[in-house]
Amino acid sequence: MSQVLKFTKVQELIYELPIERVMKKDVITVSPDTSMKELKEVLRINRISGVPVLEEGRLVGIISIEDLIKALENGDIQVPVREKMTTRPITVRENESVVEAVKKFAQYKVGRLLVVNHDGDLVGILTGGDITRGLLEAISLNYHVEEISRYRARHIFEDIVSEKTSLILRYKVKPKDFKSGGGASSRLKRALDRLGAHPEDIRRVAISAYEAEMNLVIHADKGGELIAEIEPEMVHLSVIDHGPGIPDVEKAMSPGFSTAPNWIRELGFGAGMGLGNIRKCSDSVNLESEVGLGTKLDIVIYLRQELSEESSQTRKSNGGPSA
Repeated sequence: MSQVLKFTKVQELIYELPIERVMKKDVITVSPDTSMKELKEVLRINRISGVPVLEEGRLVGIISIEDLIKALENGDIQVPVREKMTTRPITVRENESVVEAVKKFAQYKVGRLLVVNHDGDLVGILTGGDITRGLLEAISLNYHVEEISRYRARHIFEDIVSEKTSLILRYKVKPKDFKSGGGASSRLKRALDRLGAHPEDIRRVAISAYEAEMNLVIHADKGGELIAEIEPEMVHLSVIDHGPGIPDVEKAMSPGFSTAPNWIRELGFGAGMGLGNIRKCSDSVNLESEVGLGTKLDIVIYLRQELSEESSQTRKSNGGPSA
C-alpha cells in the first residue's frame, strides 16, 4: 500500500492559488526599438531586473539585466532591444495554479515568468518573491478568517439573550455506511473546538458521539440521527433510530455484549465496547428501546467552566458586563 502524502498549508495553497492572485499586474514594458542604453535607465529607475518586450501590444520577447550586462561588455549599448532579447519567453496562464509556475521556475531556472491570458496577451509578470508574498498573504487571510469564525462561535451564547440558549446540531447517519462512519462525530468535534470548549471535554463528547454513531451504522437498519444540543454548561446527545430495537437493555449495557453479525466483527466493528466507552466518557447515560420500534440513547456531558471565566474576562476587557 502506498503511503498517503500529508500536505502542509503552504503546499495546499500552492495548488489552490491561481497565478492571477499573486502576479504583478502593472507591468513595465519596452518596445523592440528601445535601445539598450534606454533599457538600462528603465531597469535602474524602476529597480527591476527584466521587462517584457511588446510590439503594437503583442508580446514578442523578454529582455533581462543579464542581457544588458552582455551588451555592455560587447560595446553594444546603442543597439535596439530586438537584437538582444529572448524571443521565446517562458509564460504561464493567469488561471493556472501557482504550482505550475513553481514547476517552470525549477525547470527553466529563470528569474521571472510572463503571465498571459487565454489569447496570449500579456496580463502580468511573476517572480519567486511574488509567490512568497502571495502565499504569506493567503496564509494570513485564512488565519484571520478562521480566527473570526472561532471568535464569533465562542461568543454566540453571550450575544443572544434568552432564558435558555442552546445550539442544536443534527446529523443523519446512514446504515452500514462504514466509509462515512465517524463523520458526524468529527464535525461535532470541530464545532465544539470553535465554540472554545475545553480539549478534554471535546474528547469526551467526540468519543461518545463516535461510539453512538457507529452503533447506528452497525445496528440501525434504517439508519438514524445524532442530535447534539450544546449549552454553555453541557452537551446533550440524543441518538435515535428506528431499527429492530433491543430486547434486553440491561444486558446490552454490559461490557462485551454485542449483537453484531460476524461479517461486521471481521471488519473490526461491533466488539461490544461502544456503550461501555460512552458510559466512561459521559456524566449520565439513558438507553430506552422497544423491539420493533427502535432505540433512543441520551448522553449528557457537563462542560468545565474554565471557558466561562475566560469569556467573562474577555467581556470585561471589551467593556461589557462581567455577569
